Amino acid sequence: MKITWLGHSAFELSSHNTKILIDPFFTGNLLCGDTKDYVNPDLLLVTHDHGDHLGDTIEIMKNGKTQLLAIADLCYHLAGQGVNAEQIMFGGNGMNIGGTVKFGDFSITMTHALHSTGHGSCVGFIIKDPDGFTVYHAGDTALFGDMALLAERHNIDVALLPIGGHFTMDSLDAAKACHYLEAKNVIAMHYRTFPLLCQDTAEFAKNLQQFSPETKLVFLEPNASVEF
Repeated sequence: MKITWLGHSAFELSSHNTKILIDPFFTGNLLCGDTKDYVNPDLLLVTHDHGDHLGDTIEIMKNGKTQLLAIADLCYHLAGQGVNAEQIMFGGNGMNIGGTVKFGDFSITMTHALHSTGHGSCVGFIIKDPDGFTVYHAGDTALFGDMALLAERHNIDVALLPIGGHFTMDSLDAAKACHYLEAKNVIAMHYRTFPLLCQDTAEFAKNLQQFSPETKLVFLEPNASVEF
């Protein structure tokens, strides 16, 4: 599994010749660089419809081949905004919280996230590749105790968690989330992009040592990758 952080909450996951793009906020994201290599994913996942997450979704979907998966209400909305319904999975219906679906040999579970949104609900995704390697993208969320239930069902190899505060949980709550999730590794997201957000991972690293020392912090600069 290769994971590339594209700034903010945008990631590309690459495994078994499959590329999955999450929350493609490119236009207006000063942290991301040249994105031409990331605009033709096999699957595009969107956690919610705020501009810094929906991002360039509509433009990317014009490639005519990428499949889109999001919560049902957002899928219906995007179909009305010009996204080809045939590219939206499951007959244009997407999925909903608690569901697990297949994309080839990958499994994707939609989780809830505590945040606001315009269409449907804000969500996260648990993505398991054909080898069982499991990545949890939390979306924009506050800390919630049921993260511990996710750990009961899923063996989370990498958690992608917001740490910026103000609009999402901060570094302290993100460290507690790692403990609940029993995550082996964590990559921070949703920070540095705007002045209101925390600007580095220093405090997160300290909090991890206190609340989840078993979790390894994997630091990435924007547009950098790590392989597991």
